[in-house]
Amino acid sequence: MNTLTQELVDLLSLEKLEENIFRGQSRNLVGKRVFGGQVLGQALRAASYTTDRPAHSLHAYFLFGGDVNAPIIYAVDRIRDGRSFVSRQVRAIQHGKTIFMCMVSFAEQEEGLNYQTTEPEYPAPETLKTEAELKTQIVEFVPENVRASFMRDRHVELRPVMPINPFAPQPEAPNYAHYIRTHDKIIADVDETSLHQAIAAFYSDFTLMTTALRPHGLSYLSPSLQCASIDHAMYFHKPFRVDEFMLYDMDATISASSRGLNFGRMWQNGQLVCSTTQEGLIRLREIESL
Repeated sequence: MNTLTQELVDLLSLEKLEENIFRGQSRNLVGKRVFGGQVLGQALRAASYTTDRPAHSLHAYFLFGGDVNAPIIYAVDRIRDGRSFVSRQVRAIQHGKTIFMCMVSFAEQEEGLNYQTTEPEYPAPETLKTEAELKTQIVEFVPENVRASFMRDRHVELRPVMPINPFAPQPEAPNYAHYIRTHDKIIADVDETSLHQAIAAFYSDFTLMTTALRPHGLSYLSPSLQCASIDHAMYFHKPFRVDEFMLYDMDATISASSRGLNFGRMWQNGQLVCSTTQEGLIRLREIESL
C-alpha cells in the first residue's frame, strides 16, 4: 500500500489497553480540531473489536472538539449480545473528558425482502478530474498562509461530480456528489470487514455537512461561518470495498436555527451500500453577536 493508504489503515487500527478499552492516535487532517471522520472510524473500529459481526448502524454525537496533538481513549460498553443483534456504546475520551459518544449495532447479513431506490446518473469516475487536479486550477485563490495545508493530498482519492471553488462559492442547489476510494488496495493482512466499514465511516464525513451551505452561497472556508458536526448516523446495508470507487451522493433538506440537515447515500456497482444522516452547526458569527 502507498504511504497515504497505510497511514489511514494505521490511524483506524487501535491499540488494546485492556478489556473493552482502546487507544487511537490523532492526526491533523483538517485543522486545529480532530476530523470528525477520524473519531467516527476509530469508535466504530473499537466497537468492532468486541464482536465478530459486521456493523449495520451507528448513531453518534460530537460533544467537544478533539485535540489533534493527543491520543483518544475509546471505552466500549457491551450493552447487549443477542441472537440477532449486538449492541455497543462507545465513549471517546481525551484529557479526562468525553468528547464523543455513539451507539453501534451489529448483525449478520441475512436473506429477506429486497428493494432500493434508483441510483442517480452521474458521469463515470474515470471521466472526472481528481480533487488534487481541481485544486491546482484554483491555487491563485488560496491565501498564502493556508496554501500548504489546503493543497496537501488527502488520505483518500476524491473525484467531485460537481466541484466548486470554496474560496468563491455561489448559491447552488443543495446537492453534492463525489466518487471516493483509497489510493491503493487494502492488503490481505488487514482486509477485514471492520476496517472497510471504519474507512467508510471516515469517508462519510467528507463534505456531508457543507451540503446545506450550498443554497446560501457559502463554503466551509467562508470567514463569517462557524461550522461543526453535531450528530451523525450511518447505516450499512450491503458489503462493499473501500478500495473500489463508491459514489457518495448527498443532499440537504433544510437549514434553520443555525443548523443544517444533510443526507447521503453510498453506491457501489449499482448497489446502495450505505446511508448517512448528519446535522451540523452552520452559524454566521455576525448573527451570533446580535
